[in-house]
Formats: sequence, structure tokens, C-alpha cells
Amino acid sequence: MRENDRAIVAFTGLSHAVVHTYELSIPILVLVWLTEFPVTTAILGPVVAVGYGLFGAGALPGGVLADRYGPKWLIVGCLLGMGGSFLLLSLAPNVPTIALALAVWGLAASVYHPAGLSLISTGVHDRGTGFAYHGMAGNAGIALGPLLTALLLLAFDWRLVAGLLAVPAVLAVAVAFTAEFDGTAAVSTDGGAGDDGTETDGAPTSLSAFLTDSRALFTAGFTLALSIVAMNGLFYRGTLTFLPDVLSGYLPSVTEYVRLFEPGSAMAQEFDLASYVYTGLLVVGIGGQFAGGKLTDRVPVTTGLAVVFAGLAVVSVLFVPAAEAGVGPLLAISAVLGFLLFAIQPLYQATIAEVSPPGDRGLSYGYTYLANFGVGAAGAAVSGFLLSAVGESGTFLGLALFPLVGVALAVGLARRLRTDATAA
Repeated sequence: MRENDRAIVAFTGLSHAVVHTYELSIPILVLVWLTEFPVTTAILGPVVAVGYGLFGAGALPGGVLADRYGPKWLIVGCLLGMGGSFLLLSLAPNVPTIALALAVWGLAASVYHPAGLSLISTGVHDRGTGFAYHGMAGNAGIALGPLLTALLLLAFDWRLVAGLLAVPAVLAVAVAFTAEFDGTAAVSTDGGAGDDGTETDGAPTSLSAFLTDSRALFTAGFTLALSIVAMNGLFYRGTLTFLPDVLSGYLPSVTEYVRLFEPGSAMAQEFDLASYVYTGLLVVGIGGQFAGGKLTDRVPVTTGLAVVFAGLAVVSVLFVPAAEAGVGPLLAISAVLGFLLFAIQPLYQATIAEVSPPGDRGLSYGYTYLANFGVGAAGAAVSGFLLSAVGESGTFLGLALFPLVGVALAVGLARRLRTDATAA
């Protein structure tokens, strides 16, 4: 990769890691909240969905702002807002305050993906590799968030842990002030650039311009791609939100395998093996991100999407039977789930780049993460309801419908792209 490519990937990668550190620390805290407060998964699911929903809903205005003003300072504001939200969470006396803190986090975090991905798509020449490394950094945060949270919960109250989690955002802001790069090095445009070198002329400057740009953006291909992203978001959020709680029902006490603690001791009670299996699943996702990114440079993205979606459907159907078969099969199916769940991300990110113009890339990724995290947030409420109503088996069978629809949409998009290419 070129020096400018490396600078952009380093900046966005660090920021991406911090965003997901917070995002995936929340399911670990959910385990605590289910015992700390008189709530069920059916209640806590919608509470968590508020923050995750805003994480997606704010992506659209975030994309507009990224096109207009450039991403660097937008990302800095995102980091500051996320750190502040976890400070608020550390003061939460009840579930409504938790909902408020998660809402603040969702709004702050929402601007990152359209800004960061727009920057990679216009500034990095090796786009597929850039998406891969960016995704791997995100997965490092995805794994670090729950691991760090679980380790801190061994020694501290959850409110103090939430406060300590504000520190990564502060450190990332300090690093961001040293970042320098050309945000339009990979595209040729005639317009001006923002302060950080990001193209701005394509950004809508009024509501009517926004609507005009949006109508032009929503071709048949882009609409199909966005529907694919929504299916991924629903499955991703529906699977991960309560996964630590699901895993805890199938895993034995840690003292049966590791003699670090005396059985029945306070440390043994605090050490929840499910949290660490969950973290391991997310670590495996780093390999999935890399494989998915490299795949985008070697096969048509629609082919990759269809294959990975099919794999996710199979894993969802087999997850509970594998868990019931013992610890070994549970660990194996969890590893496959982690790999596939994150292998798909570079594929849909590259797909959006193929079906959208460079000048509206921020807007296109705004819609992308509105679909992925906004629409996808409903997956948390769906899985919370299903777990209360039909148990683990029914929940994973129900969630399998989302990747199955994704396969059909990927096939439809492939046909559409072939038709457009023939017409051109």
C-alpha cells in the first residue's frame, strides 16, 4: 500500500476499533443488567435497540456531513460523544437512564461509518485491501470491547467499568490530531476539497438537493444492495445482542475446566465463561474480515455475498443442536459463526462502492449504515422477543430467515448488474 493509503487506513482503523469497542461491550453489560435490574430480555431488547437504532439512523445525516465538510473532524466529534455517553452510563441508577446513555452513544457513533468508509473509498487506491484492514481493526475493537469489559467486571462494579471505558475515546482523539492524508487520492474529480482533503462538491447543500441526490442514488442496483445490507444488519444484531446470555446456558462453570479459582469463590462466580467464548468468537471474526476483503478483489461481490449468506443460514439452523451436543461442537459452531458474520462486511461495503458515484459516496454509506444499524437494530428486539416466546431453538431458526432472504437478493443483484453491463 502507498504511504497515503497507510495513513488513511491507520486513522480510520483506530477510530473503527474504538467504535466497536463500545458497541460490543454492551452485550456483556446486558448480562449484568439482567441480574442488576428487574427486567427480562423482552424489555431489555428494545432498550438496547434504541441505542443501536440511533447508531444506524444517524448514519444518513452523517453521510451528508461527510460529503459536505470532510470526515476527519466528524470522526473526532464521534469519538468525544461516545466517551461522554459511557461517562453518563457510569452514573445510570436505572434502566431509563441506561436507555438515554445508549441513545447518546448511538447518535455519536452513527457518523463514523459513512465518514470512515467514504474516506477509504475515495482516498485509498487498493480499496479491497483497505476495507479488509479497516474491518480487521474494527474486529480488534469488537473483540477488545467484550474482553476488556469482562476482565474489568472481575474487579470493579459495572458503573466504574463503564466510566473506565471512556478512556479509549480520549486516547483516540489525541492520536487523531496528528493524522495527515489526502482524502481524494484515489479518485479524479473537479470539485473542491474540505480541510482534510476530502471532496465536498458532491454534497447536497439543501433539503431539495438532498432529495435530488437521493433519488439519483436509488437505482435498482443500489436499492437491492441496500436491502442486502439490511438483511445482514438484522441477522448481525439479532444474533450478537443476547449471544453471551445464550452461551451461558450451555457452558459449564469455569471451575470444571480451569483451576484458577476455588469452586464457589467470589472470583469463580464473577468469571463468566460465556463472556470469553463470545470474545473468542469475535476474535475469529478478524480472520473473516481479512478473507472477505481479499475475496472482493478476486470474485464478483454478489457471488461472495450469496455464499456467505448461505453459510450463515446453515450455521443459524445448526447452532442450538451443536450447543446441545457438547462444549466442543459449541466452540466449533461459534468459531464458524464469528468467521462468516464478519467476512460479509467487506463484501457489502465494496458492493455499495460499485453501485454508487464517488461524489455521493458519503451519502451512499450513510444510507448503508442506516440500513445496517438502523433497520438492523430491530434484530435485537426480534431476538429478545423470540427468546422469551420460543426459546433458543426457535430464535435461531427464525433468525436464519434473514440470510436466506440475503441469498435471494444477492442473486437478484447479480442479474441486475449483468443487465446494466449489457445495456452499457
